[in-house]
Amino acid sequence: MHASRRYTVLVQGLAAGLLSFLLIMPLPLMAKEGSVTADSKAVLKKFSEALSEVAEAVKPAVVNISTTTTITREDNPFGDMMNDPFFRRFFGDQFEHPGNGGKQKFKSSALGSGVIISEDGYILTNNHVIKDAEEINVLLTDKREFKGKVIGSDPKTDLAVIRINAKNLPTLPIGDSDTLRTGDLVFAVGNPFGLNQTFTMGIVSAVGRSNVGIADYEDFIQTDAAINPGNSGGALVNGEGRLVGINTAIFSTSGGYMGIGFAIPSNMARSVMDSIVKHGKVIRGWFGVNIQNLTKDLAEQFEIKDQQGALVSEVVKDSPAEKAGIKRSDVIVSFNGKKVKNAAALRNMVADTPPGRTVEIRVIRDKEEKLLKVSVGDMPEAKKTVRKAERENALKGVTVQELTPDVRTRARIPDEVTGVIVTDVAGGSPAQGLVAAGDVIQQLNRTDIRSTADFEKALAKIGPKDTVLLLIYRGGGSVYLTIKP
Repeated sequence: MHASRRYTVLVQGLAAGLLSFLLIMPLPLMAKEGSVTADSKAVLKKFSEALSEVAEAVKPAVVNISTTTTITREDNPFGDMMNDPFFRRFFGDQFEHPGNGGKQKFKSSALGSGVIISEDGYILTNNHVIKDAEEINVLLTDKREFKGKVIGSDPKTDLAVIRINAKNLPTLPIGDSDTLRTGDLVFAVGNPFGLNQTFTMGIVSAVGRSNVGIADYEDFIQTDAAINPGNSGGALVNGEGRLVGINTAIFSTSGGYMGIGFAIPSNMARSVMDSIVKHGKVIRGWFGVNIQNLTKDLAEQFEIKDQQGALVSEVVKDSPAEKAGIKRSDVIVSFNGKKVKNAAALRNMVADTPPGRTVEIRVIRDKEEKLLKVSVGDMPEAKKTVRKAERENALKGVTVQELTPDVRTRARIPDEVTGVIVTDVAGGSPAQGLVAAGDVIQQLNRTDIRSTADFEKALAKIGPKDTVLLLIYRGGGSVYLTIKP
C-alpha cells in the first residue's frame, strides 16, 4: 500500500534534474523548433510515471465525507446577521436570538474529506467538517459507503477522529512533518467541490505559520498545491507518499483557490489523534504563564539579540511555572532542548508535552541566562461564564461572556484591554444598532468591568429609565457610547 522510496528519489530529484538536464545538454541534442528530443521525452515520462505512482498509492486512503445537520433559525429583522459563522467561530453556540418571529428548521448538507489512518476504520479529518453533524456518510474509493461515528474532536486544532465499521482498509503512513522544508514537493488529495479523488501538486511555501486566525493552536504548513472547498480534512503528502499534513483552509477573497493553502502538520495531528483514541479527548500540558512575542522594541528593552523567544507577561498563582521559579519579564528561549522562536511555538510545545513530565527551560532574566525545571501540569478547563441582561433597562437583551485567553486570541483583543465581550444583542433591545457582537465592554457608567460578575453588579444599579454610559473597545480603539432605554 505504501509508496516506496524508489519514486521518492524520482519525484524529488527529477523536477530539479529536468531543468539542469536541459541546460547542460550538448547543443546537437537540443530540440529543433517545433520538436521534442527523445532525451527530454524520457525525462518527462519518468517524472510523469513517478507522480502517477504517488497518486495511485495515496488516493485509496483518502475518503469523501458528507454530513447532514438540522439547523434551527429564528426569524429576526436582521436576517442571517446574528447567525454569521464569523461570530460563532469566536463565541461558540451560546448565542440566543430572541427575534420577533417563529423558529425555522431545515436540513443542511456539507462535504469534506478524511484520511484513513488505521486498517480497522479510524479516520482523521477536520473538526469543522463533522461539527454538529447528525449523520456522517463516508465514501471510499471503491464506492463502498459507511456510516461514520465521531470518536472525538478538538476545536482548538480543528481536528477530529471518526470511525467506520470496516476492516483491512487502505491506510496512509504518517510522516515526520518536522523534516519539511520550504521548497519541498507536496501533493494535496481530497474531494474539492464534491469531486472525488482530486490530486494536485505544489511545494511547501512556508512552515510554522501561526496567527492565521483559524484555530487556537496553529503551526500550519503553507502550500501552493491547489486546495479548494471540500478539500478540508484531506491529505497533504510528500514524495514518499507519507502523510505530512491535514488540509484545513485556504486564503481566498473569492472562495476558491488563490495559491495559498494551510495544512495542520502531521506531528500535531498524530498527537491529537492518539490522545482522542486513547482518552476520548485531548489532554494537553500546561504550566501557567501568559506570554507574548518579542517585538523589536521589546527585544531592545530586554537586550535580546535575535528577537526570538517568548516574553512572560504574567505567571498564574500556584501554577507549575510559579513553583519552578519563572517570573514576569523572563524571556523563555528554550523548552525541553528545543529553541523557542515565538509565543505560538512555545504554546504548542507545552501543549504537546504530557502532564507530569519534567522539562528543562532556559530563560533570560536581567541579561543572564538561567536553567529551570518545570513539572508540566494538566491544562485546566476554561470557564466560559455568560451573562444576559434581562432587567428592564437600556442594556436589556445584551449577552456577554468572560474575555478568556482563547476568546481574546480569536477576536484579536490586545492583552491590555480588559472587560467582557458581547456575544449577542437581542432584537428589540435599546442597545441594538449601537452595541454589536465582538465589542468589549470596558466600563459601565464609569465603573471598570473586568468580569461577568462586575457586569452583573453594575447592571443591577441601572433603573428602567436610566441612560447608560459605556466605554467599549471596537476596531482597534476605545469609544464612549450612550444608550437610552
